[in-house]
Amino acid sequence: MIDYIIELLITVPIILIALTFHECAHGFIAYKLGDSTAKEMGRLSLNPLHHIDIMGAICMLICRFGWAKPVPIDTRHFKNPKRDMALSALAGPVSNLLLGFFGCFIFALSSHFLFEMTFTSKSFAYWICYAWLLFSYNFAWLNISLAIFNLIPLPPLDGSRIFLSFLPPKAYFKVMRYEREIAIGFFVILFADSRFLGGYISGGLSYIVDLIFNAMMSLFSLIF
Repeated sequence: MIDYIIELLITVPIILIALTFHECAHGFIAYKLGDSTAKEMGRLSLNPLHHIDIMGAICMLICRFGWAKPVPIDTRHFKNPKRDMALSALAGPVSNLLLGFFGCFIFALSSHFLFEMTFTSKSFAYWICYAWLLFSYNFAWLNISLAIFNLIPLPPLDGSRIFLSFLPPKAYFKVMRYEREIAIGFFVILFADSRFLGGYISGGLSYIVDLIFNAMMSLFSLIF
């Protein structure tokens, strides 16, 4: 029970940080590319209250995937709309990968020094160190997970914006015409897979996340 409470308490701030940086990165890159819509609406902020969608945060907490309020982007302000939209979309997952890299560094550094320390079994110091290691581990894993999930090339995820930038105009507008239907179908399949079909999609995503996490940790193992 204590383990569950600790994990729940540390997961909430991780979700707030991950989703906030993700959305802020979208708006920041869009602003740098000429679209000030997000800035004018107060979305270039690291205040989670400006970005968090309650249902998306709950899904992130329970299912390990979720969403925030989409940052408004007006492609009419871009010099190259398709390219700049793709770069703005890519900014979110990249921000989470960078946070994941930082989390792996903190986890590796903390593990190195705390490994040499001894604690009285289940003492207060033990629980503090346990919570910190759990926080840094989950911080890395959840941020990498959010990045990989959003790179799936299906609406409404960021990966679809990146993928669509490579399509010819005719195919692009055809896909965009059915964006809502594709998004609904994707989430229905995702829900059905997690509940009834064996979790193959989430299992595949977790496998990729673990590969990236282990690769980052292997890099830091050469240092510590």
